Amino acid sequence: MKFFIAGLGNWSNDFALIEKAVVEADKLDFDGALMPDHYMWGQTEWMHRPDANTTLETWVALSYLAGKTKQIQLGTLVTPIPFRPPSIMAKMVSTLDVISGGRVVFGVGAGWSQVEFEGYSEWNEPKVRVDKTVEGLELMIKLWTENEVSFKGKFYQAKEAVLDPKPIQQPYPLLLFGGRKHRMLRLAGKYGDIIYIPQFGESEPYAERKKIVVTAAKKAKRANKIAFMEGPMMTMGAYNSGEFIKHVEAAKESGASYFLMSIPRNEKFIESIQSFARDVIPSFK
Repeated sequence: MKFFIAGLGNWSNDFALIEKAVVEADKLDFDGALMPDHYMWGQTEWMHRPDANTTLETWVALSYLAGKTKQIQLGTLVTPIPFRPPSIMAKMVSTLDVISGGRVVFGVGAGWSQVEFEGYSEWNEPKVRVDKTVEGLELMIKLWTENEVSFKGKFYQAKEAVLDPKPIQQPYPLLLFGGRKHRMLRLAGKYGDIIYIPQFGESEPYAERKKIVVTAAKKAKRANKIAFMEGPMMTMGAYNSGEFIKHVEAAKESGASYFLMSIPRNEKFIESIQSFARDVIPSFK
């Protein structure tokens, strides 16, 4: 089992604590740290913060954290591909993979925050956002794997584009999918390396959504290429090692290879990370 820490946020007011947490996790036996990728969160049913839109640019922040760490993988849960020009995103990801020594995990998403798309990009209906995600990911993969790319899609174009240096990870950085709708689940099976299927706020059973991913992976002849991540994306309240052990055991039993650990960002944040590394991780490595 590999262990990733999440629940970090990308709010500017929290960054001193985020930095301390990621540096500490790097020293301990954590495998990865994931940040959300949002410019504007707005107010949602599940999150109310007065500083909801006081954020850091996540990929710039990850580059900074790469210089502060040595071995932990760094990535997003997840990056909305339609939010930025995907060719530029491909260059950013490749650059970070090179300077970090091959430690990038690229989270793939279609986006959900209407306020940030309207503020910084272009908001579209769900079908169009997923269409852009599919086309954008195809272009990014071409840039990561081909010497020169000419591409003409419905939404994105490239003429004799050269992306060099290529990512250190071959053929490209690990792709982490975090979607829950059927089309994104099928895309996860086709392209994903790590698949995280959120289990909160869904009426459809987790097993049914997981089956969609597996079926798509088999169709793409890559059933042995995918791995599942389980664990709470949102914080679970006060930290308790015993409760986390139960969650990790359940994840292992269901066949997950990755566990996502999210805990409250409070005065015991670092202490809780240390406790998890001491009391939980050794039993599952």
